Amino acid sequence: MPALDPTPTAFMLDLDGTLVDTLGDFVAVLNRVLADMGLPAVGRDFVEHTIGQGSEHLIRSVLTEVGAPQAHYEQAWALYQRHYEVLNGEHADVFPGVIEGLDALKALGLPMACLTNKPAAFARELLKRKGLDRYFDRVFGGDDFERKKPDPMPLLKTCEALGSAPATTWMIGDSSNDARAAHAAGCPIALVSYGYNHGQLIREVPAERYIDRLDELLG
Repeated sequence: MPALDPTPTAFMLDLDGTLVDTLGDFVAVLNRVLADMGLPAVGRDFVEHTIGQGSEHLIRSVLTEVGAPQAHYEQAWALYQRHYEVLNGEHADVFPGVIEGLDALKALGLPMACLTNKPAAFARELLKRKGLDRYFDRVFGGDDFERKKPDPMPLLKTCEALGSAPATTWMIGDSSNDARAAHAAGCPIALVSYGYNHGQLIREVPAERYIDRLDELLG
């Protein structure tokens, strides 16, 4: 595999669907919330196609899916936080090739950030529980900035925090959300093939690189 072009000066990596398979966590948490509210459960396929745009979007989409009014959002959000804090990482696994890939990236000695739409406290705790926190200089969640991916702001702010120019700061993600944010920020993007791209084929999303495992990124 050819070397990364442009040559990287830093890396930003998405979390859910890129580093850790958290779909089971989302399904378990959401269905506990719905059970508490006396609402019907949602299926795994629906959740897989809906995650990736932040917790607010996820919860509002779930309420719509089960026919509940949006007026129930605050109750659902409070229950979601409570259950996620307990279940965070319990039904999640690090994807194959991630540890090896992170080891290879870390060996380059370049700054690395985890940049996710997941609430920052949940993201940091998940990384800690899965032994991945040691790889990252910074961790930013969906509530750390005024806007979430696919807006470019989180990427631009993260580049600033890492002291790296956007044009040479690679984003590694799993969805069109990550790609749209990277394109808008002027960052090169590598997309993994195994994540949650809203039910769409990842190779239909424009990117500089496509990989089947994170440890393929550096060839």
